[in-house]
Amino acid sequence: MMNWDLTLIYKDDTHLNNSLNELSKQINNFVVKYENKLKNVNNIDEALDELDDIYNKISTANAYAYLKFAQNNQNGGFLQKISEKCTELASKIVFFELEFCSLDNAEKLASKSKYSYMLSNWLINKKYLLEKQAQSVFMKMQNNSANAFSRFFDEFLADIEFKFDNKTISEEELLSKLYNPDRKIRKKAADAFSKGLKNNIKPLLFTFNMIKNIHKTECEIKGYEHPLKARNISNEISDESVNSLIKTCENNFNLVHKFYKKKAKLLNIKQLKDYDRYAPLNLNSKNDWDFEKSCKLVRKSFNEFNPKFALIMDEALKNKAIDVYPAKQKRGGAFSYGIKPQPYVMLNHTSNRRDAFTLAHELGHLIHQKLAGDNQAFFYSDTPLTTAETASVFAEMLFFDSIKKDLNKEDKQALLASKIEDIFATLFRQINFTTFEIALHNHEGELSLEQIQTIWMQESKKMFANSVMLRDDYKYWFSYIPHFIHSPFYCYAYSYAQLLVLALFGLYKSNKCENFVQIYEKFLSLGSSKSPSDLVAMFGLNLDDESFWQLGMNEVKKLVDEFCDE
Repeated sequence: MMNWDLTLIYKDDTHLNNSLNELSKQINNFVVKYENKLKNVNNIDEALDELDDIYNKISTANAYAYLKFAQNNQNGGFLQKISEKCTELASKIVFFELEFCSLDNAEKLASKSKYSYMLSNWLINKKYLLEKQAQSVFMKMQNNSANAFSRFFDEFLADIEFKFDNKTISEEELLSKLYNPDRKIRKKAADAFSKGLKNNIKPLLFTFNMIKNIHKTECEIKGYEHPLKARNISNEISDESVNSLIKTCENNFNLVHKFYKKKAKLLNIKQLKDYDRYAPLNLNSKNDWDFEKSCKLVRKSFNEFNPKFALIMDEALKNKAIDVYPAKQKRGGAFSYGIKPQPYVMLNHTSNRRDAFTLAHELGHLIHQKLAGDNQAFFYSDTPLTTAETASVFAEMLFFDSIKKDLNKEDKQALLASKIEDIFATLFRQINFTTFEIALHNHEGELSLEQIQTIWMQESKKMFANSVMLRDDYKYWFSYIPHFIHSPFYCYAYSYAQLLVLALFGLYKSNKCENFVQIYEKFLSLGSSKSPSDLVAMFGLNLDDESFWQLGMNEVKKLVDEFCDE
């Protein structure tokens, strides 16, 4: 079994505590040196370099605590303790952004700084800043409001006992059975999952309403014009662009209907139901994607594109930076946590083919985080969600393109169907999630279970229409989606990235862009030091062009047409 080795971050908890004590001293000295004195500073970059170092250390401490919690939810008390300490330290330096934005010569300083892009964004969005004391209080309250409910959600969901064939299994193990070729097993798994959620729905419903209320309060306090505004700002994308993305996706739901009607014929099922969405087409194909096999084939796909990507993967495996298998009290799902110098990946590998794609997805994140972390200051090593998800989805496309070469016609069609379903899940389903959240957060007051379920089913049915029948129990499935709790309105970033990646991948395969591989590596290495528009412009594409989203959608149509014409 492969588990994380967190000693690359801190040797032990004592090392962490000693580091935080040293950091506290560094911050106190920083405050004495710069608070209420920025107008007299000759070299703003020198101050920003130290601030960058401080935030990097705070982030590393938070990362260590969260990774321990994700591995074992019994470490919740430790996470809370470290989060509170880090918030306390961060609250002491909130003065810097506030004071910089109030300087008469702030724009001039920003234009000459190596941090000019970040400083310019500070100035653009300064109207949403609170006064220092209010900002400090707001930060400290997060640990006892949104962050507390996020922690509760993770702990509670991880402890739900799902029953299948008289055995207790994890959420990940149960959901993996939705990919089983036996329709009876798929139905039994879906029914067991619905029952588990239904039996635990009251605390989950309460958590949803609390996150909704907390988000509403934050919008009111900071002056955000609508619930999506804070996310759009952090993603560095305009309201108009997000609305255009949603509209483009909803206008192409017919691709979903066309695909599933064809799949129903191939499966000889008159009416597909929710538990049939991921049914494999090739019933004779072995679903034996163990971790060793998955690693070998993902690495091969990376090496074919850029050998440096394969070496970064090798380093992560060598450093034991990938936690692989499901375990009791371990968080569900998968993620990559960007830490300098070694990002960490969490998986819940159950040896399905989808798990191999998840490995490629999370390693795409890791490669992006590693390249940006090695080439940029901490401030620029993290990226907006829109470009962060680009690397992960592109890695999936590399893997898909690599493994399909060696398949026979039957296996190739099955793989194509699986990939289209993944694209639908990343593209259209995430738009469903986003419009569900919009309706949720625009609703005045607390919502009853029936109200949330009605919204959930209405938005979900838009995507599938009559191509897939969503049974009544599907109304409980909103309650396990972690992004709704951890990061409201996160989900459209997946859709954004999927269309962007399809446009980029189409460009790559067309051979119309010279040095694509080198440009792509630079694109990742730049992190968030440039705007998403400027980064994408490196490939000759224009994010502000209204027809941009259709470029990616055209690639989806090609895949669906190829599948339906087979």
